[in-house]
Amino acid sequence: MLTKKVLFADARDITEPTREKSIFPPYLFKHQDLVRPPKSVVRINQKTLTNTINHIHFTDEQIWVHLKDPSYEEDIFVSAHPEPCTGETITCRWSKENTTSFEHHRFLNLIIDDGMSAIVVPAELLNIDGDHFTIQVSDTSYILEKRQARRYICQEVTAELNQSGFLVSGDLLDFSPLAFRIRATPDFDGSFHWLNPDEPLIINLYRDQRLIFSGSCRFIHQTGSMSVKEIVIAPLLEQFKRFSGRKIRSPRTQLAPSSSISFEHPFFNKRVQRDLHNISVTGFSVLEREGECVLVPGMIIHRLSINYSGTLAMPCIAQVVYRQKEKKGVFRCGLVILDMDITTYGKLSNILGNVVNPRVHVSDEINMDALWKFFFESGFIYAGKYNLIQPYRKNLKETYRKLYQDNPEIASHMTYQQNGQIYGHVSMVKAYERSWMVHHLAARPVPGTRKHTGVPLLKQIIHYFEGFYRLPSFKMDHWICYYRPSTRFMDLFFGDFARHLRDPRACSLDLFAYKDYPTVSPQGQLPDGWLLREYSTTDSWELEQFYRNHSGGLLLNILFPEYENSDDETLEEAYKRHGLIRRMKIYSLIHTQKLKAVLVVNQSDLGLNLSELLNGIKIIITDSASLPWDVLSSAIARLTEVYEVEKIPLLIYPHSYLENKDISYEKQYLMFIMDMQYGKEFLDYLKGRLKAKIRFFIKFLIKRYLTK
Repeated sequence: MLTKKVLFADARDITEPTREKSIFPPYLFKHQDLVRPPKSVVRINQKTLTNTINHIHFTDEQIWVHLKDPSYEEDIFVSAHPEPCTGETITCRWSKENTTSFEHHRFLNLIIDDGMSAIVVPAELLNIDGDHFTIQVSDTSYILEKRQARRYICQEVTAELNQSGFLVSGDLLDFSPLAFRIRATPDFDGSFHWLNPDEPLIINLYRDQRLIFSGSCRFIHQTGSMSVKEIVIAPLLEQFKRFSGRKIRSPRTQLAPSSSISFEHPFFNKRVQRDLHNISVTGFSVLEREGECVLVPGMIIHRLSINYSGTLAMPCIAQVVYRQKEKKGVFRCGLVILDMDITTYGKLSNILGNVVNPRVHVSDEINMDALWKFFFESGFIYAGKYNLIQPYRKNLKETYRKLYQDNPEIASHMTYQQNGQIYGHVSMVKAYERSWMVHHLAARPVPGTRKHTGVPLLKQIIHYFEGFYRLPSFKMDHWICYYRPSTRFMDLFFGDFARHLRDPRACSLDLFAYKDYPTVSPQGQLPDGWLLREYSTTDSWELEQFYRNHSGGLLLNILFPEYENSDDETLEEAYKRHGLIRRMKIYSLIHTQKLKAVLVVNQSDLGLNLSELLNGIKIIITDSASLPWDVLSSAIARLTEVYEVEKIPLLIYPHSYLENKDISYEKQYLMFIMDMQYGKEFLDYLKGRLKAKIRFFIKFLIKRYLTK
């Protein structure tokens, strides 16, 4: 129920006689014609009125009493609380906030305001005293004309208004989708003389010190003194873009069975539920009937739940971005998902992906026997790789069980399945503090058909990527992918995009030499003048100068992230919580006080990445000419004692170092790193690649390269 000046559309008709601290003092009412019955009136029968009164009592709301002051013949409004009603009499208690006695005032009407319209109840006063009063009613009650939008009383919402440097602060008293009413005072030495009614204002609203609305408004009117005013303003924005537009919009889906959203409204703190109109991984829309609208563009909902078929609740943070008239009496409101944890996002993606293609599964439970069979049959685990991991296959199976069945927030995967068999698979792990890595991508044809699984899997990757890359919970500043230069399919999407951007600070490609190194190598002494120690910030200048001039890419950004919050759980702690290992330690190889190489010791569970690229040593050589291989090998040998396997991979940059030293190595890897600020450009590029004019070419590449 609404209270105070919410009763009628024009708040200028009601003035406040005092600024005492009582919450609901009497209000003068100067527009008596508003409560006179119109020519065409909608009557309320006794039964409906009784039910309305009892509902108000049940919800501990209040009603208003229209009285006549005997001394000054002024009309006033006073708040009261009804008792249970059973018949033609209504008893009400005066609100505790009322400090004035009304025993000698003349009763005129009872007013019941639901925010959209008001019920006027003419009645005969039976008795009145300092605590309560009783009236007798008949079937003469009627409804006043409805407002354009329902108003809602707000609680514990603070407001800040800013007009070109003039600041006022106060409380949000009530709102509708069309207007806010705020009680405010100027900050510091400001004056309401500085408030220009012809200029727009910026309003910020807070609950529990969290922003729940921000937007531009226009001034409507104000009442009060120069120290405290009640200001009514109207939001200007009916639509805005939270994120920059995309060339190809993510597909919207209407779910069946029907689903809904629910949330505690940030303005008036009551539960709201709306049916979903449509939804994608980036946002959704709902329909609101006129008179029930509670969504305002700019409003942020910190605890919203997407409820799928009444069985699955998916919490998120969302913001209203538009409100449009759909048809007479109906508005469509769009909301964008601002944040969602990775587990919940996987569930949402899985639901939406299944609508498009029921064989595509996102972060769903996997039959591990089918997964291992796919790894071998697709050629991802080839003879040489299996020879490396087979002594540790028991531990490997347990690691993958944790990754694929416990569904931790440090990993994500999607598969193409048919009848329990896997024909396509892609997975990611959180490899560094604020970087994720694609560590497996493969597909193969469904036997007995001409259908290849690569294209639908890639489409799902695009849909998945579209939502997750900008969610803060993912803590994803960069996206990483290693691939062999000869893998044309991977280079078509990752490498070609980097070359398309031609900006290594946005997307970089670094070529590494890959060499197996035995962990039982003898630890010889370093020659005089050489020193291996933990990396220090004093080494940063030489490392950055070398890398900036040789690559100019993003490798150092993932090793040394700029954003660090000491309150956040570290990557090592997150892995440990799931019974997994992920550690990184960095060392500097120094000669005569000059940096020669940086050695990044990566540790993880065996097979976390089946190529063991997270369980080896990455080496950045800053002075190839003056670093002998035997010195570097001695330094490496000193660091291998932390590994429990017979050999580990070395990734050496620049790749030419081993060639120049006549040292053999097995293969090369390109390291693709993308700054997620360019996620939109990457999406547009991938979608363009999947257009019909090159679709057959992609299928050819998938068939020829991805299955090998």
